[in-house]
Amino acid sequence: MRLLALAACVLLLGARDPILVPEISQHEVQVRQGFTGADLLLFGAILSPEGSRAAQDYDIVVVLEGPVQSIVLREKQKIAGMWINADSLEFRSAPSYFAVASSRPIEKIVDDKTAAIYELGLKWLQLSPIGVIDPKEQRRFSGGLVDLMRREGFYREDEGAVKISGQVLYSARMSLPSSVQIGTYTAETFAIRNGKVVASAITRVEVTKEGFERFVAVTAEERGLLYGLFAVLVSVGMGWIAGRLFALV
Repeated sequence: MRLLALAACVLLLGARDPILVPEISQHEVQVRQGFTGADLLLFGAILSPEGSRAAQDYDIVVVLEGPVQSIVLREKQKIAGMWINADSLEFRSAPSYFAVASSRPIEKIVDDKTAAIYELGLKWLQLSPIGVIDPKEQRRFSGGLVDLMRREGFYREDEGAVKISGQVLYSARMSLPSSVQIGTYTAETFAIRNGKVVASAITRVEVTKEGFERFVAVTAEERGLLYGLFAVLVSVGMGWIAGRLFALV
């Protein structure tokens, strides 16, 4: 009987964990000529297992991650008065885009261990280098890559960007830059209470190219020779037009 009672208590305690119901303002972003970026609204509700208001104090962290890619980071050094490429490191699967929005500063929500497990911030982003490298060098190059991607607008952190209303509804805005990479973007939302992740949920958005941009992208990927000939013809045509214009001056 005691075992049954204990099992029932465990089930009841587990049932207290909230349920996240996430949504996103648009599940598809089309990149066309003149595309200047996109603003995404990520929102949802925190509910009890019965579907009613959770009625507890929760923090929300939203992580939006783009397709991974291989990136080679080169370090420049000044030698004999000239800047040249020195050391380099290739990362196997670095996110092309990585943004974190939270209801409060991450260090006030979870400890470093939990933040590292769920990658709740740029400080805890796990980057995998190719080959064996000294941990100190890996941290230096990882920090350099994060700093570079941050300055270019591909990596972001926005503490306090998540707004929670009545411990039921939450919302956060995130921006995609104009040079965003096409592919599937994953938005994972975490509900956190007393330093522990008690619920998580995922939504996705597809970034696609349309019109002339799609033609160029598909041709470059599937018909490399045709794309190369097209690029040469465009270059020759532009050069001829420029020559004619200068001849008329």
